[in-house]
Formats: sequence, C-alpha cells, structure tokens
Amino acid sequence: MFITIEGPEGSGKTTAVAYAVNELEKRGYQIVRTREPGGTPISEQIRKVILDKNNTSMDKKTEALLYAAARRQHLVEKIWPALKEGKIVICDRYLDSSLAYQGGARGLGVDNILQINSFATEGTFPDLTLLFDVEPEIGLARISANKNREVNRLDLEKIEFHRKVRNTFLELAKRYPERYIIIDASKEREEVAEATLEAILTRL
Repeated sequence: MFITIEGPEGSGKTTAVAYAVNELEKRGYQIVRTREPGGTPISEQIRKVILDKNNTSMDKKTEALLYAAARRQHLVEKIWPALKEGKIVICDRYLDSSLAYQGGARGLGVDNILQINSFATEGTFPDLTLLFDVEPEIGLARISANKNREVNRLDLEKIEFHRKVRNTFLELAKRYPERYIIIDASKEREEVAEATLEAILTRL
C-alpha cells in the first residue's frame, strides 16, 4: 500500500507519522518511511536546490519541473521497488503537494501540474492520502516556535500563498474522495497521532 501524508506548513505531519509508523511496526507491518522532495541521494540533491533560501529568483515552472524530476527518481529507486516487495510505503508529501503549491498557490494550474507529473510518475497515485488540515496562521506560528526545524524557501512566502495552498488541498480532497482522509491537525499532538494511526489501520 502507498500512503501519502499532505498538508500545509507546520501541520504537525512528522510527529504524528512517527507515532503511527512505530505502532504499525509493533503490529508486524513492514514500513518504508520516506519524504519528498528527497528520499534518494539524487532526489535529495534536487531538494537542496529547490528549498535553498538563496534561490529566490527560481522560475515557478522550473520549480515545478524540479519537483517532478525528484519524484520520478524517488519512484524508480525507492517507492516502486518497496511496493513490489509488498511493503507499506508512507511518504511525507507527494504529487498533491505539487498540485497545491505549484498548481494552486503559484497559479500554474492544477491540471497543468498533473499533466507534468503524469509523465513523471506514469500515473502512480497513492492508495490513501492523509491531509493534515490546519489554518496557515496556526501552522506558521508552530514553525516560528520550533527552533529545531529547518526554515526553507517556501516557509518565507506571504500568508496569502499559504492560504492558497490550504484551499487547494481541500479542493483536492473533494476531487479525490476515494483516497483522501482529512485529519484535524489543529488538535493536540496525541489526538492527531491517534487519528493518523486509526485512519491507516482502517484502510489496511
């Protein structure tokens, strides 16, 4: 099974997923946990270029294509082989992040970004997508309070950008109801973590 974790900045995805993975492994499931952009050496190198705070002049179409390139390499090297072996892949961000950030917030159009990524992914969609939904003001406040978290180029965008990201994610949840489950990420950490585990176990 291919599970993706999506949401705006500061939605608390990482903490909840760490808990869920630990609990699933206790139950005997084989989990491959990974992230985008990144997950493999080549994709991690592309990640550095995309998220570098100095690359403020990056064209938005260049950004979209770099995400798609990193995603392709990630699939070829890590995701597809793990799925073939019957493992559960849990990926922190995937295709829907490109649709929300570049398609929605950057204004390139969701369908345009979907077309680019259909070529890169050969139509590989997740079996389950958990959307950690939180208002951008809350998410960005969490980032400011967390001194250990890396601050990347996308964190520096204006609040309106982050509102567009959230709204596009919610539109995608309506577009793909068969694979989306929305998690209320404004709740306490423990509640969010339990809801994450329950959503995955129910689908399994």
